[in-house]
Amino acid sequence: MNTLSIVIPAYNERATLLSILCKVLMVDLSPEGLAKEVVIVDDGSTDGTRELVARLARDWRGVLEPALLRRGLDPERAFRDAVVRGLEHPHNAGKTAALRTGFQAATGDYIVVQDADLEYDPEDYHRLLKPMLDGRADVVYGSRFNGVEHRALAYWHSMGNRLLTLLSNMVTDLHLTDMETCYKLFRAEVIKAIDIQSDRFGFEPEITVKVAKLGARVYEVPISYHGRNYDAGKKISWKDGVETLYCLGRFRLSSRVVHDEVLEVTLKKMSGLSHLNRAVFDAIRPWLGERVLEAGAGHGNITQFLAHEARELLTSDIAPRALRALEENFGQNDNVRVLPWDMTEAPELPPGDAPPDTVVAMNVLEHIEDEALALRRCRELLLPRRGRLILQVPAHEALYSLVDKKLGHHRRYGRERLRGLLEEAGFELEHLQWFNFLGYFGWLANSRRGNDKLSTGQLAAYQALSRYALAAERGLPLPTGLSLIAVARPAGRE
Repeated sequence: MNTLSIVIPAYNERATLLSILCKVLMVDLSPEGLAKEVVIVDDGSTDGTRELVARLARDWRGVLEPALLRRGLDPERAFRDAVVRGLEHPHNAGKTAALRTGFQAATGDYIVVQDADLEYDPEDYHRLLKPMLDGRADVVYGSRFNGVEHRALAYWHSMGNRLLTLLSNMVTDLHLTDMETCYKLFRAEVIKAIDIQSDRFGFEPEITVKVAKLGARVYEVPISYHGRNYDAGKKISWKDGVETLYCLGRFRLSSRVVHDEVLEVTLKKMSGLSHLNRAVFDAIRPWLGERVLEAGAGHGNITQFLAHEARELLTSDIAPRALRALEENFGQNDNVRVLPWDMTEAPELPPGDAPPDTVVAMNVLEHIEDEALALRRCRELLLPRRGRLILQVPAHEALYSLVDKKLGHHRRYGRERLRGLLEEAGFELEHLQWFNFLGYFGWLANSRRGNDKLSTGQLAAYQALSRYALAAERGLPLPTGLSLIAVARPAGRE
């Protein structure tokens, strides 16, 4: 059974904490096949919340059973498939700091933020979960302004929320109606990967900017809302609006998105070079057959072109997140099927299907420790002298750098070494070319300087110049390049 982790940051919420916990526990997630894990983080409270959370940490059932009975609720139902955990900060560090602690401690497959007051209704978890469990979303926002009953808000507070959402949309290019909502649901691997840097009320703009930069699939669903006023304990003020503006600018300009920043941000920047992806496809297009198996497709930088060219396309990866993205983006195409495939193993092709006539592996081989085994697996898939293997690999062993290491590259390749590997695996080399002449010099500079990432400035300069450089090099015999593209046929008789 999968688990939904409900992270509750609490600062001076003694009056409402037990009530919201009872509501959370009474939500029946059995139709979704989910258990509940409630993680409460006391953020240095001074009103008795700290002591209450400590009691819950010691004996949450003993504390919550009388609270449930007082409200006429069934403890047996509430406790079914549920666990409550209590954590504390020694001093008040801010809501975002409490969320960061809760996310780190959460063990569920999905993680949702729940405020400790009574403004948000936990029954809306069902709405939030639907696009997630349907495989359509990585992040789901609950909108207070999108067609469900809600208490009439203070006018200027509501206008402030809408203005901040508008500015957020302009910064992130996401079309949201309620960026400042508490209810945000995440796939655990997404929120745990993000490096959250703010502390107080900067969570909403920071996380919105960063999920947009990651290219996460963001959905928005309507939720109910029962807002409280400042007399009832509402803590956010105009100062937090100013902080939101600061955070939108700060995190839009920052390249720091996830904990493994160099890997994720560099890959994200490279995937944004659409004309580079197009140039790669144009270079391999003459060699493609009708039935193509693509290895290590990632989020589909080359898949988008293969899907239009091949009569049948089997696109694959080994990462669950990449497979979800491929299914979301291409799974509805009649000629495309998505499958998991590790290149060192035989793929599980659909029953009764003919073998592929082309295997495409663009920037994959360098990530595989046993490269020889991966090439032999490709050889076993293809018919002798009729099938083709198309590879793109990083070139020049001497250019291997910290950036390569961070990207998970075990190696770079020279022409003769690549030729020898293919021949040893049972292939005959049909075509070999340098690719990306301009990129070679940028990588050379990074290698010489010992840099461990591609800077925003470097990528911007490359973006501006490479469109023309790649067009100019098309069809020309280049003296060198950042990559090698190889086309090989299985040796032997038909």
